[in-house]
Amino acid sequence: MINSLGIPTIGFGTTNTREGSKAQKPCPCGYYGDGTAKCHCTEDQISKYQKKISGPLLDRIDMVLDVPPLPKKVLLNQQSDSTQSSETIRLRVLDCYNRQLKRQGKLNDQLNTDEIDNLIVLSADNKQLLENVIDRLHLSARAYHRILKVARTIADLDHADHVQQQHLIEAIGYRRHNG
Repeated sequence: MINSLGIPTIGFGTTNTREGSKAQKPCPCGYYGDGTAKCHCTEDQISKYQKKISGPLLDRIDMVLDVPPLPKKVLLNQQSDSTQSSETIRLRVLDCYNRQLKRQGKLNDQLNTDEIDNLIVLSADNKQLLENVIDRLHLSARAYHRILKVARTIADLDHADHVQQQHLIEAIGYRRHNG
């Protein structure tokens, strides 16, 4: 995402992931919140470090995920029947991709605000949920529409014809760090 904006990320503690997107370390040393005692950054250092990326830039990021290291015991005891294979995940993503193209001729992330408003019809309860979230997190119109696009994608992965409350809640959860 940051790459596509053409914004230099040097000095923001970002690293390239295998997929070519950007990942920000949680603190200057990179160990904050990983469950080990390796991080020795102060709360002030962590706060100052995390505020280096501006609100308007964060507003353009659809999803923020914390990916802690997998504990050794869990890593070594993984059962193949309890995890999805890469091929299974690839097929789910392709199915989601095709659902979007069939429904609207483009991917959800390419929808404009009018298309989003016409495509995603919310129940009264879901409208109330989003109204509360907008007030509590002080969301911009951009953030609101990004939540709807992510929720529509989650619904597509669930093979749901309509965005349901659980899809909205999951999409909102991905914005918890960058309201």
